[in-house]
Amino acid sequence: MKPIILDKNRDNGEFIYIQIYEAIKNEIVAKTISEGERLPSLRKLAKDLDLSVTTIELAYKQLAIEGYIKSLPHSGYYVSHLKVALDLEELPSNKNHKLNPLPYNQAKVLREFDRLPRKFERALLPGKQVINPYIYDVECFDFGKWKKCMAKIFSSYPDRLLYESDPQGEAALREEIAHYVYNHRGVFAQPDEIVIGAGTQQITSHLSRILLKMNINLVSLEEPGYLPVQRMFHDAGFQIKHIPVAEDGIEIAQLPANISSAVYVSPSNQFPTGSIMPVARRFELLEWAKRNHSFIIEDDYDSELRYFGKPVPALQGLDLNQSVVYLGSFSSTLFPAIKIAYMVMPKPMAELFQSMKSEYTQTCSKSEQLALAIFMRDGHYKVGIRKLRALYAKKLEKTLDSFKKFCPDSVLPVDTKSGLSLIIRVKSNKKAPELCQEAKSIGLQMIPISQITDQDTSALSFYYSQLPLDNIEHLIKKLSELWA
Repeated sequence: MKPIILDKNRDNGEFIYIQIYEAIKNEIVAKTISEGERLPSLRKLAKDLDLSVTTIELAYKQLAIEGYIKSLPHSGYYVSHLKVALDLEELPSNKNHKLNPLPYNQAKVLREFDRLPRKFERALLPGKQVINPYIYDVECFDFGKWKKCMAKIFSSYPDRLLYESDPQGEAALREEIAHYVYNHRGVFAQPDEIVIGAGTQQITSHLSRILLKMNINLVSLEEPGYLPVQRMFHDAGFQIKHIPVAEDGIEIAQLPANISSAVYVSPSNQFPTGSIMPVARRFELLEWAKRNHSFIIEDDYDSELRYFGKPVPALQGLDLNQSVVYLGSFSSTLFPAIKIAYMVMPKPMAELFQSMKSEYTQTCSKSEQLALAIFMRDGHYKVGIRKLRALYAKKLEKTLDSFKKFCPDSVLPVDTKSGLSLIIRVKSNKKAPELCQEAKSIGLQMIPISQITDQDTSALSFYYSQLPLDNIEHLIKKLSELWA
């Protein structure tokens, strides 16, 4: 194969292993590295590029997670089979694609917002009686910076709060979201293709009306999958078809054929299995949508919170046929009480929503939308996610170690290396609700997995991410004594 050449740039803020990953991925997409071709061994490429074997291994692992390459035992790494009807050479790439035909005019959208000072004293939370029985780590979010952003709205621009918010969401926030999802999730979006709502329920409600107006009455859902979303589509009057989920994502061969429909998937972090849909399967799913004049609803919840390598890019970034609706939310990366979610619509849907949006009012707080626009504009959101990933990775490691130390034979954790919670299976004569109630008595939040998915009644979802890092070992030791 042709030599892999890397122009190492240590000044662009990107890890070297990600630069290697991007270089090899681009070669595979451009077909200059052929399907089935063997990549250089870890040691050989490390020697050729004058890098450590660990750096090369991280790049190869990221490529393998996304399905660009596969590892064969005692043989090495090989380029995966990616032959589908789509022409890979047409795919947009970060290297040659400029975000948005319209230039990003920050001054136009946020011209009245002054820059926030970079130095500040962190606001201290006053001591108050805790009513909620669960233990929370307030260090998971920088409320001091958020308070300053909110104060900026109330002190400097109260006039903007004296009229209702745009039913589509504030333009300033839609502009920031468009740039964020492109730079960090690989999603291509114009601000007028984004709709903001007060949580997933309102967003799904908008989407349901749009689909029904487009004469789409059938929605396929993952099984096992997230029950609240299933209920929302059912209550909206859709026919529901359940499609099994395998290790590499939803079973595409079982999706409806010769009929326009929609399928709801979580390709970058499927709940509750944690499976990741490899790139070849993503192309197959896109081809299914194209062939059947159907839509893919991509739920990207929690996908930024991946604790190994880099987050897997969104499916929407591979779409050439305006067939993917991308759903995102801020509740897991800011704090749960903020109910701001959004969807990026294909152009035909965006045009239809424009014709009907006057029928709706915006239920998402306008002041929070504007504060979030400032929070994102000034880089606080991006910094916050980096800190969360580092912190939650430590919490996950501590949680797994503690279960192994105190209850190695009675608790089996399912480590997906991502998200806010950990699925655990408990060997006990007690029922799941009783186990959760005992956990609650010492401040731990657990819920039976059967409450949020349609299978696996014996498993529990344990929200380790909200616990203070230094308390995790002590609390799990206490839990093991209760469950003994």
